[in-house]
Amino acid sequence: MSIQSRIAQRRFESPAQRAMVTMMVAAAHLIRDLEAVCAEHGITHDQYNVLRILRGAPPEGHPRYAIAERLIDRAPDVTRLLDRLGRDGLVERARSDEDRRVSLSRITARGRARLEAIDPGILAVHERFASDLDADELGRLAALCERVLPG
Repeated sequence: MSIQSRIAQRRFESPAQRAMVTMMVAAAHLIRDLEAVCAEHGITHDQYNVLRILRGAPPEGHPRYAIAERLIDRAPDVTRLLDRLGRDGLVERARSDEDRRVSLSRITARGRARLEAIDPGILAVHERFASDLDADELGRLAALCERVLPG
C-alpha cells in the first residue's frame, strides 16, 4: 500500500515531504508494535528502553544523565521513569562512591528477567520489520536514516 493511500493524501509538495511523512508513518507503526509487546509485560516502551540501557551498563550502573543521553526517544522525565522502575523492583539506585551527589541506577535480577521475557516479542517485531528487506537493503536504510540525523 502506498503512503498516499495509507494516509489518504493525494499528493505531496515535494519528494522531501513524501520521504519524511513516509518515515514518520513507518516509525509510528513500529513504535505501536513495540509498545504493544511491552504492554503485555506491564511496562511502557520508554521503561523498556531504560532497562535495555541498564542491561548494557557497567556493574555500578549509570547516572541519570547517561541514561538520558542513550534514550532512543528523549523522555522528558528520566527520574520519574527510574522511580517507577524502582517501585516495581526492576531497577535499584545508589549513591556514587566518588560523588555522593550522583545517583547510579542499575538493573536488578527481576529487571533482567523482565527483559528476557520481553526479548522474544521485540525480536519478532524486528523480524516482521525486516521480512521484506534483504541485508543490503537494511544496511542502506540504516545508512540513509543516519544521514538525516542531526550532528
